[in-house]
Amino acid sequence: MLNKESHVKRDEISNLTTRRLSIYLRCLQTLEAAGVETVSSHEMAEQFHLNSAQFRKDLAYFGEFGVRGVGYRVPDLKHHLIRILGLDRRIRMAIMGAGNLGTALAGYGGFNTDNLKVTALFDTDPDKVGRFLRPGLQIHHVSALNPFILGHPVHIAVLAVPTMVAQEVLEQVAAAGIRSVLNFVPVRLKVPAGVRLQSVDLKVQVESLVFHLPREGEDGQALVDHKGKDPILHTV
Repeated sequence: MLNKESHVKRDEISNLTTRRLSIYLRCLQTLEAAGVETVSSHEMAEQFHLNSAQFRKDLAYFGEFGVRGVGYRVPDLKHHLIRILGLDRRIRMAIMGAGNLGTALAGYGGFNTDNLKVTALFDTDPDKVGRFLRPGLQIHHVSALNPFILGHPVHIAVLAVPTMVAQEVLEQVAAAGIRSVLNFVPVRLKVPAGVRLQSVDLKVQVESLVFHLPREGEDGQALVDHKGKDPILHTV
């Protein structure tokens, strides 16, 4: 049956599944921009290097959205994924920390869309507090977090603070009533009750790549040749 949605408990869906749904949404947006009206799971897999069986399985958690022999209507499936992911409402984010990483995240286009907005940054540096990164986006003092939230609800806090204050800031965020946190601080944190925290450790990701880099003597390759020339990088 076409577009028959089922209701599942969100806690029953894994993070891996929701991440794939987000990827599918981006693929559908690309197809829609190209004027494609219908697509099959096989075509999705071929064009975007996906697993067609996994694609069908992930969608099946939420209902039936395609027509046998025809495939999926791109605009309709995109609309359903937006609703399933909760992106059919305005989500406001606050970035804790206005250093290099925090300000870079504030300028990231993916955090500034029609339904996802960075609404403020918070810091303790007096040279930064009060500044505007752009019209409507100001850096506030951390002590102003609670008063700010009263007038500007925040759904997600992003941690981009120094390691030594990360736990303290996380607890401030939780005390302010923010229940979803995206953490960029490379440290293990004790997560307050009722808070869902997702960490992105860029150094861990780089180290994973380093592990797979060829070492001298492996496969006849070396990272640096014996004449001291520039490093030679090879795909794995």
